[in-house]
Amino acid sequence: MDEKIHRTAHIPRWKMDEIEDIKTKIEQHSVVGMLGIHGMPSKQFQQMRSNLTGSALIKVSKNNLIFLALAEISDEIKMMDKYITNETGLVFSNENSFKLFKLIQSSKTPAPIKGGMEAPEDITVEKGPTAFPPGPIVGELQAAGIPAAIEGGKVVIRDTSIVAKKGEVVSQNLASMLTRLDIFPLELGLELRATFEDNIIFDASTLAIDETLFFKNFTTASSQAFNLAVNAAYPTKTTIQTLLAMAVSDSKNLAVNAAIFTPGVIDILLSKAQNQMLALSGIVSDEALDEDLRAALGSQVAVSIPQVEVEEEQQDEKKEEEPVEESKEEAEEDAAEGLGTLFG
Repeated sequence: MDEKIHRTAHIPRWKMDEIEDIKTKIEQHSVVGMLGIHGMPSKQFQQMRSNLTGSALIKVSKNNLIFLALAEISDEIKMMDKYITNETGLVFSNENSFKLFKLIQSSKTPAPIKGGMEAPEDITVEKGPTAFPPGPIVGELQAAGIPAAIEGGKVVIRDTSIVAKKGEVVSQNLASMLTRLDIFPLELGLELRATFEDNIIFDASTLAIDETLFFKNFTTASSQAFNLAVNAAYPTKTTIQTLLAMAVSDSKNLAVNAAIFTPGVIDILLSKAQNQMLALSGIVSDEALDEDLRAALGSQVAVSIPQVEVEEEQQDEKKEEEPVEESKEEAEEDAAEGLGTLFG
């Protein structure tokens, strides 16, 4: 107690109030996060703060006061102090850490780059027409390293090219041309460095989830778990119907192969026996067959007879047509001979 009085005696009252306010807000919310706000224009910052109203509360304070507030709460949350660097803000929310991260990421907007800044990623200018009329702009684009030309009365970018690689300093001229081309390489927004929830610290790399990949992995894992449960004959609400269907199929196959007479199998066994009987009857002597078997075999053979007869009839028709063609030729020759005799 004496130590606390001694400490507070050297801290102005407004700082004490600020520390208490931070502690109160941390206790009132399930999630607290560290925000990077370095270089954030005041207008955009206020707009983003307004956009998060109802989902999150942002508070900006001095770094040393944030340090003191964390230290007075618990040893677990004090470990968040490693994320307090440069200009830092606090964000409080009752949303879970992952949803909070997504909300803050979605608030980011494209922004133009300024001369002297480093390219955050490779800056690419795509091939195609521009909105500029022919004029001095062509030379200005070329001077900035952008392959421009005039084609068909329009200023066009001749080739897709990388005008600045990641980490390279962007010149004032190039920055100006990129802005005029509506190319905004920067992403302006808050940087959520880490969150503290349920005595667990989540850094940005953990919170940045690829939802498409996560869903794909989730469905793959679900499918593999289902297959494992089915192959291991592990009954659950999801697998029980498949397991029962497999059991019914396996039991029926067993009954058929073992010739076990049951209501669900007897029809299959009789059909199988019928086919085997007819197959055997087809390879033995007719003398060994009774009239019923001969009739059964005869009905099978009769099925293919009409097709054979049709083919034979078609062949006979072709044979009958051929002499007709020959007779026509003979008739023409006879007519020619008759005319020759007449005009002789």
